Amino acid sequence: MSLAKNIEFLHHLPKLNGFNGLAAFGRGLAPGAHSPLFEVTGFGTNPGALRMFSFVPEHLQPAPALVVVLHGCGQTAAGYDLGTGWSTLANHYGFALLMPEQQASNNANTCFNWFNPEDTTRDQGEACSIRQMIAHMVADHKLDPRRIYVTGLSAGGAMTSVMLATYPEVFAGGAIIAGLPYGIASNVREALSGMMQSSSRPAGELGDLVRNASKHKGPWPKLSVWHGSADRTVNPANADEIVKQWLDVHQLPQAPMSAADVDGYPREVWWNADGETVVESYTITDMAHGTPLGIADNDERYGEGGAFLIEAGISSSYHIANFFGLTERVRQPKAAPTGVSRERTGTISMTVPVPAPEPDLAAILWPQAASSRRAEPPKKPRRRAIDVGAVITRALTAAGLMK
Repeated sequence: MSLAKNIEFLHHLPKLNGFNGLAAFGRGLAPGAHSPLFEVTGFGTNPGALRMFSFVPEHLQPAPALVVVLHGCGQTAAGYDLGTGWSTLANHYGFALLMPEQQASNNANTCFNWFNPEDTTRDQGEACSIRQMIAHMVADHKLDPRRIYVTGLSAGGAMTSVMLATYPEVFAGGAIIAGLPYGIASNVREALSGMMQSSSRPAGELGDLVRNASKHKGPWPKLSVWHGSADRTVNPANADEIVKQWLDVHQLPQAPMSAADVDGYPREVWWNADGETVVESYTITDMAHGTPLGIADNDERYGEGGAFLIEAGISSSYHIANFFGLTERVRQPKAAPTGVSRERTGTISMTVPVPAPEPDLAAILWPQAASSRRAEPPKKPRRRAIDVGAVITRALTAAGLMK
């Protein structure tokens, strides 16, 4: 990255008075508010040192599905669930919900480490931890292993790319919101370049990144891509690169097979030989970095606006659930989840307080600090700590950002 481009990038960052000012960007909750998510421990070896939260409604549909939801930087599982309304959707439509959560000990601003090879390789790090959580959920709640889906925002969207590429046999589909393609970065400098510039790559090269991530030969997960056209944190051209990557994987032409407006926004569609939609792309015109919210087709509202949870007149959570085929089996309406959720193992659930979600901070984190490294037993640290100030200095001088 040139010095001029780094300065231009920093010029567009949110003007914060240090990290103490972050709370002002969060969305507060009413006193005593709680999350319906339940923390689960002992789900596996957990090499990525992530936390596991889940919600399983009292009544599951036959052959129940599982949706994995990955939060953005500076957010928590509970906060992102509140903002997007996924547990309300799960309660209404009878599917299970898994929400992994990053820890500050792994990444200073709780971003999933989507650019670290040790976390984005099959059976390693954070990707492996999420896979172990999925296996635990399927076994404990008798979920349908053919109906597992994943979605996420920003760094969570980029981690969604990781999960779809490294474990394509696990997922029937995915949805990436303001994310990046799989495999375009293996360090922070490359991540920064991808965020800012989103260099165009040949479709075959992008497709090979996915094909080489596992031994899987197909069929491949279907994919929904969402991005705001005014996003200045993650270049909207990344949406085109994600679509290009997965069209090549599905061996589909680059030109859309259909295009129309949905809730006032352009949607492009590609389908396979059986007429099934396998790739779709939404461009949320004039929207900045975040998850779009609005009234769903069933006249319900899912989620609440806040930092990087943007009222846009379209409910991405509902449309994604519909794309996954989860809104076709409406059961008798039940009250929205409140307070607690009970694990089906007979264990009494714990109540998880919902902290106010912080801003995504991708524009601050990714050019600055890779991640704080997870600690192993004494004297054998798994990762090295990173001097944030030194990293910024290196960025501004166009030097390498990684130690």
